[in-house]
Amino acid sequence: MQTGADPYFIAFSAGCDSSRAMPIDIQKLVQAHQGKQFDLFAEYCNPQLVKVLRTIGFDKDYVKAEGPYLYDAAGDKYLDCLAGYGVFALGRNHRTIREEIQKAMNADWPNMVQMDAPLLAGLLAEQLIAKCGGGLEMVFFTNSGAEANEGAIKFARKATGKKRILYWDHAFHGLTTGTLALNGGAEFRKDFGELLPGATKIPFNDSDALEYELKKGDVAAFIFEPIQGKGIYEATTEFLTQAQELCRKHGALLIADEVQSGIGRTGKWFAYQHHGIEPDIVTAAKALSGGYIPIGAIIYKRDIYKRVFRSMEECVVHSNTFGRNTLAMTAGLATLAVMENDKVIENAAKIGAIIKERFIALKDRYEMVKDVRGQGLMLAVEFGAPSSLKLKAAWKIVNAVNKGLFGQMIVVPLMKDHRVLAQVAGHNVTIVKFLPPLIMTESDAQWLTDAFEKVVENCHKFGGHAWKVGKDLAVNAAKASRM
Repeated sequence: MQTGADPYFIAFSAGCDSSRAMPIDIQKLVQAHQGKQFDLFAEYCNPQLVKVLRTIGFDKDYVKAEGPYLYDAAGDKYLDCLAGYGVFALGRNHRTIREEIQKAMNADWPNMVQMDAPLLAGLLAEQLIAKCGGGLEMVFFTNSGAEANEGAIKFARKATGKKRILYWDHAFHGLTTGTLALNGGAEFRKDFGELLPGATKIPFNDSDALEYELKKGDVAAFIFEPIQGKGIYEATTEFLTQAQELCRKHGALLIADEVQSGIGRTGKWFAYQHHGIEPDIVTAAKALSGGYIPIGAIIYKRDIYKRVFRSMEECVVHSNTFGRNTLAMTAGLATLAVMENDKVIENAAKIGAIIKERFIALKDRYEMVKDVRGQGLMLAVEFGAPSSLKLKAAWKIVNAVNKGLFGQMIVVPLMKDHRVLAQVAGHNVTIVKFLPPLIMTESDAQWLTDAFEKVVENCHKFGGHAWKVGKDLAVNAAKASRM
């Protein structure tokens, strides 16, 4: 694709030359290339991703977004139950957040002076600490959740003088080198070589395994997601209470990764608060952005700060360029204010309970619905092998082709037939995950649950539309792999 030969591209590029004084108009650039995004992305960014999107029918031409909805070029409306992997907790293009960011831009405040102590960073840190409590008194701002977890690893190792980090099976803490070492999925780590020395995986919710490793005396921290994003597996209160006691007994830190589950998603500010524990470090990101500016945060105890930033010489022993920037801090402050003023967290708990109850009711009517998990608006439905002979045979065939294919047989019709955007919750699993904006209404919940039941019902009719979808997906995937 020779996009450089496009007349508008030539004119646009000329506009980058200040000596020619041609104004830059991004909107015109977008309008001139609307509908070409998949070709451009395949040419210059990630052709394999584009193959996947086209194979599963997710190659939509979205042109507008508002709240929990996406709109395509044909004017069709979609219910977004993915929310940018949790970024759009307040929905897309939230007016209040946008207005506050615009005000900050118009104010011409000094930004990223670096040799400075920015006011907005202090104000946002104060707000986050108030939401956490439990002895957390310091905040270090980052640009993402992965970076926040990388920082937490560093802080734990320096503060304790130990090297090993314990993590759970199925864990996902990011895809940077350190966080990748703590990834419970081998498919992510494959072929990337040696990662973080001392990363040790333990079974999920297994306090005996945790104690066994802690007794060795060389563990800096145990990092966990209160609700794991890959599969929506929930930590138990019994385990987390024991984990807190064991970590303190053996001089290890307890790190709660709340990058996806935090900032209101589960019906509390942070998911660990459902269990009455007090982590030493909490990481946050995604929803804190308001859907506009990347941001992450490490919220931690003052004693850890004192052992990491030990002197004036070590005041920037951990640092970054963009972490405390004005727009990110503004977005974070505005997000927390909107959540409080509009009772968004209470809504997440209410609507989540409605959806979960309706999903649970499906277990009695459909034999392949095996489990419903999650809190608030972080939910998943897991499917399993049926008992009836016809469906059992079909299930075996589908899983022989690809272990994750059945999940796509749910997700693809949800999108194609009901315009609901969701995802399979990991590699080679039959778990469908829902992570909608926290502002969704009861009518949105009805839309989702009605659509989901229709798709599930169809999957229980051997030879029906869903099974044809599975066959088509397998064929299309085979074709794409040969291209």
